Amino acid sequence: MPTRAQLSSWRTFLRAHALVIRALETELIAEQNISLAAYDVLVQLVEAPGHRLRMTELADAVLLSRSGVTRLVDRLEKAGLVSRCPVAGDGRGVAAEITEAGVNRLRTASRTHLTGVMRHFVDPLDDDIDELERITRRLAD
Repeated sequence: MPTRAQLSSWRTFLRAHALVIRALETELIAEQNISLAAYDVLVQLVEAPGHRLRMTELADAVLLSRSGVTRLVDRLEKAGLVSRCPVAGDGRGVAAEITEAGVNRLRTASRTHLTGVMRHFVDPLDDDIDELERITRRLAD
């Protein structure tokens, strides 16, 4: 069982994560009218080979359920930011691909998001950011 101090560390980690994510989400919606999840989908697609990912790969990359990604891609497709395309050699496979409008939208939204990352994450950590990278990499690997 975790000690009180360990549980306190866990809760502080969760609270810090929630506060930073909430701040980034609020800024993106207020300034760019795009959710953090939609922004993340666009980032994953623009960074993927050929700017496309299978829906299952996209769900894994953005940490959403398959149905959650499907609904989000539906909205992004209606907005013209993403298109669906068949996966070569797989008759049932479907991929999402970022459109030129999606790339432009991401470029614009990135200004808000990256400014927020600096303000809410990088600046408060200052010299401790390398240590946090080392620690969180152990959790992520």
